[in-house]
Amino acid sequence: MKKYYALALLFTALTTIIISCSKSDDEQYIEVSPVRVDLTQVPYAKLSDYNFFDGPMKNQKPALDVLIYEPASALFTDYAHKKRFVWMPKGTKATYDGDGKTLILPVGSAIIKNFYYDNVQNVTPVGSTRIIETRIMIRKTTGWIFAEYVWNAAQTEAYLDMAGSNTTVEWKDENNIVRVVDNYRIPSEQQCITCHKFNELPIPIGIKPQNLNHNYTYTSGSKNQLAKWIEVGYLENNLPSTITSTVDYNDTSKSLDLRVRSYLDINCAHCHQTNSHCDYRPMRFAFSETTNLANMGVCVDTQDMADFPPALGKIVNPNNINRSMLHYRLNTDNESFRMPLLGRTEIHTEGVALIEQWINSLSPCP
Repeated sequence: MKKYYALALLFTALTTIIISCSKSDDEQYIEVSPVRVDLTQVPYAKLSDYNFFDGPMKNQKPALDVLIYEPASALFTDYAHKKRFVWMPKGTKATYDGDGKTLILPVGSAIIKNFYYDNVQNVTPVGSTRIIETRIMIRKTTGWIFAEYVWNAAQTEAYLDMAGSNTTVEWKDENNIVRVVDNYRIPSEQQCITCHKFNELPIPIGIKPQNLNHNYTYTSGSKNQLAKWIEVGYLENNLPSTITSTVDYNDTSKSLDLRVRSYLDINCAHCHQTNSHCDYRPMRFAFSETTNLANMGVCVDTQDMADFPPALGKIVNPNNINRSMLHYRLNTDNESFRMPLLGRTEIHTEGVALIEQWINSLSPCP
């Protein structure tokens, strides 16, 4: 009996040791994000140096702790598709600063945006996806910096290039119609600053609560994006109970007013606001300011614009697109006259149609 008792004690002791060792191993194992953003070294020479993506970079599969996001309405860029991601250092969070203000991201954060076309015809193999560029903004202790990466033809790597360039893209749209952008513009650093500046300092544009307060379908299911940011530890849980939010301007179930205000906010407001590039013009296109029709240019006289047709006497002339400066500048690809100044070379046909519908719905000026 003593022999069996001794064996039982030995078995219990060994089991305890095994369980204890296993628990210790589990507790010590923490999955670490591969992302590398060394603020003393960035911007890196190659996109792959950041380790933002798992597997082949062209698949745009985010690495651990790289979070995909999507604003309610997208900035038009010559019909390019976009995938946007954010990454923050472990243990840091963004903070809320207002519905229409950019979330305050901590030092070390990176915002990543890939621009691409599907079903491209002037590549090998024909009909494949072509990623044109990846734009990154990184917050250093001294403020935000830009890093522009241009993809190679093999779609295996993207290289730092802040000089700016142009490329031609030929693709088939959703209606199987071949379309061509002859001069897709990859921006220079100075062009980035033109749109992304406030008080002469670089800032992000799209990561505002008003733009993210809607559901996105993640691999784990659909969830409100702001709630997702809080869940993964990227945002402080102190948001107001209601957030005045933009809508998808393509969503015809929404009111025409909301769709137009959302379109102008994402495409125009970053320049047409106080202390930004087009401060000197009377329009104020931020979503929070366009409840006032005068801020949208309705019945507002044009000023100091002698090079334009004299018939364009109002920024927006109700029921008359041919006398509305806003419509004229959106509906041209002439670089001297088009708006936005940067970011597009093609006319956004669907956007122009939306603005036309809105102008024709307005009551006449007093």
